[in-house]
Amino acid sequence: MRKRRQSRALLGAGLLGAFVLSFAVVFALGQAYPFASNGQLSFSRNGGDPAALLPLPPLNKLAYDTKLLQIAHLATSSPWYGAFLQGTTTASTTIPRPLWPVKRVYPNAGAILPFNRIVAYYGNFLSRGMGVLGEYDPDEMLAMLASTTAQWQAADPSTPVIPALHLIIVTAQASAGQDGKYRARMADSQIDKALQLASRMSGLVFLDFQVGFSTVEQELPQYEKYFELPNVHVGIDPEFSMKGKYPPGREVGSFDAADINWAANYLAGIVKEKNLPPKILIVHRFTQDMVTNYKRIAPLPEVQIVIDMDGWGSQEKKYTTYTWIVAAEPVQFTGFKLFYKNDLKPPSSGMMSPAQVLGLTPAPVYIQYQ
Repeated sequence: MRKRRQSRALLGAGLLGAFVLSFAVVFALGQAYPFASNGQLSFSRNGGDPAALLPLPPLNKLAYDTKLLQIAHLATSSPWYGAFLQGTTTASTTIPRPLWPVKRVYPNAGAILPFNRIVAYYGNFLSRGMGVLGEYDPDEMLAMLASTTAQWQAADPSTPVIPALHLIIVTAQASAGQDGKYRARMADSQIDKALQLASRMSGLVFLDFQVGFSTVEQELPQYEKYFELPNVHVGIDPEFSMKGKYPPGREVGSFDAADINWAANYLAGIVKEKNLPPKILIVHRFTQDMVTNYKRIAPLPEVQIVIDMDGWGSQEKKYTTYTWIVAAEPVQFTGFKLFYKNDLKPPSSGMMSPAQVLGLTPAPVYIQYQ
């Protein structure tokens, strides 16, 4: 079954950035950027001090569990519905226990998920081929994102939608570079640009890492000053984490649970030190072997983990990949990636609509467009 699943998975997702940049810009640590506020989950700065957040209301655990049941499409008539709310793992029924919803740990106050859905535009400002962020003028891109988020809000009025920019800040490279790591770090000015654009729509920023022959331990701390901002979150891409002898683009890379847990614990330390709301960690995936030992991945009260179905192709292939690769190995939350161009390549019948994606089990809480 494992080989069958692997063969049915999508084998193409990311695009390598064939460039290396050498400029850098110093970021003003004292500058505070606006960030999303969403009803009861809103949070704000205390007197404009970027190091002090106002106290947040405690997590409503019943609302949290009920929302998990909703995105899992579990009927209230199911015996497992009540069992989940009661916190039990057994029920007097012959119906097998469903994989979803998953309740691994309650998040700290101020958690974005699952109360909201995030709709993100992905890419790199310096590359037209890596996604929406670099393909369009910023004003046009933001207008497109506003229209897209409105579509998702209309498709599920019960779940507020937060816009986001998902910026590839460490890009895999076709050449080794001076240190032989096959990756390039972008300048701080690229993050500053994303933060400034996100502030215009009260949105989030995700910084994405394609580590090549480097590691998350080496790359994430390079951008720690940005993780101290409450609206900055993280994505890591196993496709470009090379564990063998081949460089990026020659084969699909992987992250083990140990890599993912390191990133989560690192972010959790920042959340604790700076008294921040929980961070979100996106892990891209479109094959079985991209993520190993998934049962050992440990979400934390400070970090919410999303396994994002990152693969392009026909609607049938995307549905199959999501069902067999992402939904079949539950961690905490799921995401889904849509490609404006690649999802339309023959024999595609068209890009999946918000309604179609929301019909998946579980319904993804993170949506990404490339």
